[in-house]
Amino acid sequence: MKALHVITGLGVGGAEQQLRLLLRHLPVRCDVVTLTNPGAVAEGLRADGVRVRDLGMRSNRDLGAVPRLARLIRRGSYDLVHTHLYRACVYGRIAARLAGTTVVSTEHSLGRAEIEGRPLTRGTRELYLRTERLGAATVAVSDTVAGRLRDWGVPPARIHTVPNGIDAAAFRFDPVRRRATRASLGLPDAAFVVGGVGRMVPGKRFDLLIRAVASLPGARLLLAGDGPEAGSLRALAARLGVSGRVTFLGECGTTDAAPGIPAVLGAVDTFVSASREESFGLAVVEALAAGLPVVHAACPAIEDLPGGGRVPGATRIGRASGAADPTDELTAVLRHRMESGVRRLAPPPAVAHYDIRLSSRRLMDVYAQAVGTAPVPPTERAHP
Repeated sequence: MKALHVITGLGVGGAEQQLRLLLRHLPVRCDVVTLTNPGAVAEGLRADGVRVRDLGMRSNRDLGAVPRLARLIRRGSYDLVHTHLYRACVYGRIAARLAGTTVVSTEHSLGRAEIEGRPLTRGTRELYLRTERLGAATVAVSDTVAGRLRDWGVPPARIHTVPNGIDAAAFRFDPVRRRATRASLGLPDAAFVVGGVGRMVPGKRFDLLIRAVASLPGARLLLAGDGPEAGSLRALAARLGVSGRVTFLGECGTTDAAPGIPAVLGAVDTFVSASREESFGLAVVEALAAGLPVVHAACPAIEDLPGGGRVPGATRIGRASGAADPTDELTAVLRHRMESGVRRLAPPPAVAHYDIRLSSRRLMDVYAQAVGTAPVPPTERAHP
């Protein structure tokens, strides 16, 4: 089988990094097309030996991207097109239909009121649903996302849950790496360090982490990621007088200067995900694989597990109190962790549940079903 993956962009982000990891384990010949922004992940894919092309889409209304993509699909003689992220799903489904090729789409970031961090509008949903019908299957990265798709009106038979996956071995705790990373970042060996990872947008609520650490003298905070909120978060740390205790790492693992996410997680003592809403919560699973105690708000990766989401080492905030701003609750949990002493935990069984190899096998089942049962009728093989 030969597959073409179409994605909106290849800057550093959860969906983009997940695609790169997945392609290392899919037993299929895969090429990648990015509609725009061939960033750091594109460079990583090329380093892995994957062919990556930039479609050069100029704007959301660059309708010429559809025939360009359709020609590329046709010339590549692909058996399957797999689209990722909203814009790529909309344009990619249409182009694949024009090229007469079966298409599968993954929904990475669908919230109750947002999609990929932007407000959901009626028009956004209608365009998504109209093009969704052109595909053979829609993959949800969690049962939570699958439920949201059903609520939108996507037929249940078309939805397949294939959870995000990780390579747990990459996050295994290494005390030597911990000491080296702390030394490179100027962190004392005995310091209690809180960690946060993700794109710096309002929904991630990194401000809660800064406020909580500001209330804990001696505690430090490492924030890995970048985004439009980075400036305001730095300003908040300055206003609270904790700029010296908060380290902004920027995008990690993209240059030799910044440590990778496994090194960051090895250097911290507790991980916090305060996101108001998530589609999965990949960073939480990575932190658990690193043996970290985790504090989280919304996290389908935990909540969708059997047993009501009870995972050793994981503490949920924001549910019992019902508070819109659980800063006090987060501060209390971190204070307890700080006073109890630092210790590493054994990765819980949930980590094995999200092994990238298992995700790869599940996705191959979706591919086999899509190609075997949903061919495009010859009469619909139009040419742009």
